[in-house]
Amino acid sequence: MKFLIAIVIIIVGAILTMPWLKQHLPAEYNPFTPLAVTDPPNFITRYKLHRLATDPQACLALMAHARDAGLVSFSRPGSIGGQCPLQDPLSIQRFGDVQLNSRFLASCPLAVSSLMFVLQLKQNGGGALSSPLARIEHLGSYACRNIYHRAQGRLSEHATADAWDIAEFQLKNGQRISVLDHWQQPAEKAAWLHRRFLESCRYFGNSLGPDYNAAHASHFHFGMRGFGVCR
Repeated sequence: MKFLIAIVIIIVGAILTMPWLKQHLPAEYNPFTPLAVTDPPNFITRYKLHRLATDPQACLALMAHARDAGLVSFSRPGSIGGQCPLQDPLSIQRFGDVQLNSRFLASCPLAVSSLMFVLQLKQNGGGALSSPLARIEHLGSYACRNIYHRAQGRLSEHATADAWDIAEFQLKNGQRISVLDHWQQPAEKAAWLHRRFLESCRYFGNSLGPDYNAAHASHFHFGMRGFGVCR
């Protein structure tokens, strides 16, 4: 009986305090406030990203607002049919002044998470390397295939444009930081890569790198499945 009374008190308290929370909580900590791509990452950010994945119109509106603000450039090539259909994917061309070696197709949720990750990279700058991010070399996103290219098995996240593979970062001072070449050494570049990888875990359902298995020795795999898998 006491337990039920306590539950009722908690529920009533939550209902009574909800108007105050909506009005006074900072936007990035307020679960009732729509996500902004410039929100600093926290546990509420992850909740909002998952909520956005079930609301295609809100997701597209968020990306359009970011494009208007000059934070990202993309086009909408239209839906794709076939064995691995895509419903209204986005073709990402660049992230503000951060260039890409080629454009890539992304589901809207992947596009939002990728944009927030790159914005975080730009905000943090080059760290000890003392130069801002200029370019990202990636291995692509959309590919109609099974996981690990197996003949049998479940479809890869790439089959739904819900994963993006990054191989290298280039800074404005000309330095290149490669996942394959610099994950272990030299120490300065290795530390930079490890920090960037850990930061990615705040935005994607799963982040897989060289420590996960040999298949990821050359790149970071950022996917939307899961809830913060970071390996």
